[in-house]
Amino acid sequence: MRRKIKKGGKSMFIKYQHVERFGTTEVDGIELGKCYVFPKIDGTNGVVWIENDVLQFGSRKRHLTEGFDNHGFKEKFSSRNNIGDFLKDYPDLILYGEYLIPHSLKTYREDAWREFYIFDVCKAVEDELVYLPYNEYQPLLEAFELDYITPLMIVKNATYEKFLELIEKNTFLIKENSGIGEGIVIKNYDYKNKYGRTTWAKIVTNEFRDKHKKEMGAPDVNFKEMIEQEIVNKYVTNPLVEKVYSKIVIEKEGWSSKHIPQLLQRVYYDLIREEAWNFIKEHKNPRINFNTLLKLTIIKVKERKQDLF
Repeated sequence: MRRKIKKGGKSMFIKYQHVERFGTTEVDGIELGKCYVFPKIDGTNGVVWIENDVLQFGSRKRHLTEGFDNHGFKEKFSSRNNIGDFLKDYPDLILYGEYLIPHSLKTYREDAWREFYIFDVCKAVEDELVYLPYNEYQPLLEAFELDYITPLMIVKNATYEKFLELIEKNTFLIKENSGIGEGIVIKNYDYKNKYGRTTWAKIVTNEFRDKHKKEMGAPDVNFKEMIEQEIVNKYVTNPLVEKVYSKIVIEKEGWSSKHIPQLLQRVYYDLIREEAWNFIKEHKNPRINFNTLLKLTIIKVKERKQDLF
């Protein structure tokens, strides 16, 4: 839930991350685990924080100062007491959201325009931006009656096809019988990409169909486990992980964090060498994505040996 940041000059302004297209290497494997799938809305990015007891505002790329606004964002929300009260109580937090102004999509409800919908709450810790999970920041925002984007669904190990189904459910703020929204944003709060960065994924649709259903909240749904997850759950056990860990400690005459890659690879090696025939028979010659199996094995090892990570 962290990413490296660079602060601009003397300002505390921190640019929001670039949300990557699902399927690119930047977000490879983000779907593995628990994902919060949010509606993507079509406005302009905004950020609000407090500095020296004064509310500060930013657009996607810059700090908004006197004479430089973002479609009236700073002017409008400078007087919103609930935002100011929230940040006075939580001065270490930063609010990122979408200021809904007319852009490409024109089918939002009339009462939805020119409001600020928060989609991430963060805090700056030294040189890193820490993202608070939705279930942590939602009650804080609710207590101050702040507008925020709610998840369409919380899913585990969803496929691309499942994400496409969720796109069809994105009627957040859309007029009745006016189709669907811009797309979805996928957030896995336990995920870091191969470069060690917290990065979100998006799927955007350009097709808007006449379909609208009332928001039904965000049920926590686990779809049927993928075959690779079933294998890892059954065979990457505590005894297996501890056995490999103990071998490395004996061989290296102690433990160091530099041995972590070896631990991950050797657990995966033992899984394939010792159990492959068993899970092939058990699942009747299944089609297995071994890249996915490796990633899920790594996740499971980290769960089993949390003290090492």
